[in-house]
Amino acid sequence: MSDRSKAERFFTETEKEKIAATVADVESRTTGEVVVMVVDSSDPYADAEIIGILLGSSSLSLLLTVLFCHSSLFWFIALTLLLLAPFHFLVTKVAPLKALLIVNRRRDEAVRERALSAFVEKGLHQTRENTGVLFFLSLLERRVWVLADRGIYQKIGQETLNQFANGVSQGVRQGRAYEALIEAIQAVGRLLSKHFPMKPPNIDELPDKVITD
Repeated sequence: MSDRSKAERFFTETEKEKIAATVADVESRTTGEVVVMVVDSSDPYADAEIIGILLGSSSLSLLLTVLFCHSSLFWFIALTLLLLAPFHFLVTKVAPLKALLIVNRRRDEAVRERALSAFVEKGLHQTRENTGVLFFLSLLERRVWVLADRGIYQKIGQETLNQFANGVSQGVRQGRAYEALIEAIQAVGRLLSKHFPMKPPNIDELPDKVITD
């Protein structure tokens, strides 16, 4: 089994090359800088893990105690303790199960905060024209955020960027994440080339390849 993260495996190598080529093509016609980042999840969600482990182990222990142990408090406690380890494995290793324990508001907040952090970590706030754009995909939450630097907000508001994010999110749900992302990058590129046309020297300030850390 591969030890690569889900984020690293989300796009095929061919798709990653084509995404990078699309980014490079967009940036050849604008002063904008586009970055694509994919992460397994935006937060470890330790609180959800604890709730899942305790709820799962105690619920199954209660059922087994009632069915086979005459509702014995001793066996309920003993079984709960014995089941903590297997439920810890299930909740921490099985992503779809863990995702069920996270409410939508918590997901939205975590992805937004992680996207904002990534924007700074990857230097999108330091481009010469303040025209960095980040496509941020968080897989566990199935959420996409598109963020842009202050130079772009003068021409393109967050509402428009949210439309691109929604398009990519829908593509992820439909199993066509690569196609949806390419379409969104090209659409952003058309807006950038209109409002921020390329002017020499056209320096590539940020990586074109898909970032997965």
